[in-house]
Amino acid sequence: MFIKVNDMNIFYKKSGSGKKIVLLHGWGGKADSFLPVYNYLSSTYEVYAIDFPGFGRSDEPPEPWNVTDYANMLLGFFEALNIDKAILIGHSFGGRVSILFSSMYGDRVEKVVLTDSAGLIPKRSLKYYLSVYKFKALKKLYLTFTPGKDKDEKLERFYRTHGSDDYREARAMRGTFVKVINQDLRPCLPKINVPTLLIWGDQDEETPLSFGQIMEKEIPDAALIVFKGAGHFAYLDKINDFNKIVSKFLGGN
Repeated sequence: MFIKVNDMNIFYKKSGSGKKIVLLHGWGGKADSFLPVYNYLSSTYEVYAIDFPGFGRSDEPPEPWNVTDYANMLLGFFEALNIDKAILIGHSFGGRVSILFSSMYGDRVEKVVLTDSAGLIPKRSLKYYLSVYKFKALKKLYLTFTPGKDKDEKLERFYRTHGSDDYREARAMRGTFVKVINQDLRPCLPKINVPTLLIWGDQDEETPLSFGQIMEKEIPDAALIVFKGAGHFAYLDKINDFNKIVSKFLGGN
């Protein structure tokens, strides 16, 4: 189904009845990224799963967005569908939006589940800064000495070869990607005043377990559960455990 939110077509799925749950996918994902969770929870709850703007079947943002823009879009989604209050379940990038939305619009949130959530900016080592400097210098040399007058075309070729996987795959969303990853949401954590469940894979290399440990300490009412042997998609790696634990946290069987 589609709904208009701030002049954008937003695709979403809805199933079940009862308390409302909104599933928020990670970067590069879509509503069906949560399909096993969606199917399980919709037997007990009214579950929504959306395609964020720029992903799946939803429209792209009209300009590069940051996490605040996505949180405000989610508020518009709530209002368009008359969702007064809901439980948020966010993975990775969806966790970013869940964190900011819960800190800004806490009266619209009942509980939060964050699984392998992004949102923190890790401490950078000297090696990291040297790598960034090298990357920028290499880009400057590439633009200066590579034949051709079209700068955008040259940049596209450069990032295809030297950019990160996420950046290469972002394409038209690259401006949004840069804004999103540089927005530090750590100051938002103490402002989340609803029960929060953190579920992490101990082998997550994209949003490391240390993120979950920081969130557990700084969100007032938070508990962390670690899935051994699971990676960045812990909710899929241990789907049965995830569904049962989340159901219990939400008050089900």
